[in-house]
Amino acid sequence: MEMEKEKRRVGLVTGGVLMGLVLSSLDQTIVSTAMPTITKELGGLSLYSWVFAIYMLTSTTSMPIYGKMADLFGPRNMYVIGLFLFLVGSLLCGMASSMTGLIAARGVQGLGAGALMPVAFIIVGELYPPEKRGKFQGLFGAVFAMTSILGPSLGGILVEHLPWGWIFFINLPIGIAASMIIALAFNDQRHYDKKPVIDWYGATSLSAAIILILLSLVMEGREYKVGLGGAGIFLLGLFIWIETKAKEPLLPLSLFRIPAIGYGNLVGFFVSAALFGAIAYIPLFVQGVRGASPSEAGFLLVPLMLSAAISSTVGGRWMAKASFRAILIPSLLIMATGFFLLSTIDGETTNTQLVSYMIVTGLGMGAIYPALGTAAHSAVKPQDRGVAMSTSQLFRSIGGTIGVSVFGSIVEWRMQAGLVFSEALHAVFITGLILIGISLIPSVLLGNTRLLDKEPRHSHTSNSGVPKQ
Repeated sequence: MEMEKEKRRVGLVTGGVLMGLVLSSLDQTIVSTAMPTITKELGGLSLYSWVFAIYMLTSTTSMPIYGKMADLFGPRNMYVIGLFLFLVGSLLCGMASSMTGLIAARGVQGLGAGALMPVAFIIVGELYPPEKRGKFQGLFGAVFAMTSILGPSLGGILVEHLPWGWIFFINLPIGIAASMIIALAFNDQRHYDKKPVIDWYGATSLSAAIILILLSLVMEGREYKVGLGGAGIFLLGLFIWIETKAKEPLLPLSLFRIPAIGYGNLVGFFVSAALFGAIAYIPLFVQGVRGASPSEAGFLLVPLMLSAAISSTVGGRWMAKASFRAILIPSLLIMATGFFLLSTIDGETTNTQLVSYMIVTGLGMGAIYPALGTAAHSAVKPQDRGVAMSTSQLFRSIGGTIGVSVFGSIVEWRMQAGLVFSEALHAVFITGLILIGISLIPSVLLGNTRLLDKEPRHSHTSNSGVPKQ
């Protein structure tokens, strides 16, 4: 009877976390198809990109802070706080009467979104033993991929039949239900005996560094890019110095000596730079070169996400049997094959060929992120899991942002050299292929780090980050 009750509780919390993950994933894509309608009503076309940029800035900046706060005050508390901020931001977004107001509300929404992904994976680690953890990380990866497919279509349907504010209001019932489930059903088993010490200097310097570096990537003008980037790098150096002196560092630098975190974060950074930077140009190619409609371009991404969802699920199950390296290297090689095929596309490429290339790419990418997240979570003790998961997400987010910026510059440079768009796109995928090749190096250096070798089957905690060689 007691076992059945516990099983129901775990199922409820898993459902609540999945609901929050759906919100986080949907909100990254649902806005894109609605923005032309929103801009037409609110005006402020010059501020168009900031609706996306401010969300990226606040969510990325808050990730490591939520991770540390989850270690200090518990993942349940941080998840509920993050959801609350996300829902307040969603409400304000839906009620916005100007583009400036919408941008401010998106900033609040992003502050909450920074908690949803990293803290969700911490909660999964608390709920499931190691032999089941990989399977659920794979499930979460599949859900993320599927909602990425639904986002643009759902956004288009909602703005077509309802006032545009409903693309944000739809978050409220789901988010309220998720927060109530987590608050009531998730029992945080950790004990916090000592008074938490918050590294305010570290939090301030890291936040400012991330904001300035990301702003240098999205701002126009070389002088702004150089100035902001230089200031950001200076503050990043200051942050590292502060962390060596802090009593309770926001991001303990010793964690980066653990292979699953140090090398795993490098893999996540380079893969995200390649993936998000290059895949962003597939819809532009389909519309600009092939003359497809926006909805047709969106549907062409479905095979990529479906194949990623399949390999994410399979890879999650395989984690209980193989080392993380044994999952990452074949996945990266398959993804590299997909990028090589995509580098050959031109005006003569058929839809069938393009879909098959994207399926190969998706099959490669699907298992990578669940493997990296599980490796980071399993490599540290419970009191450091929040930091480990949030830094993993942080490296991926910054990698993706840098990839989009760098590949945009490559396309612009190639087209200024007199190439047509499809020819300029070849350089994008070749650069992505090189980045995937670079990510193979830290993947090899992970050694034979495994999920179950780190933790006995009866334990929910990890005692070592040293891989079995």
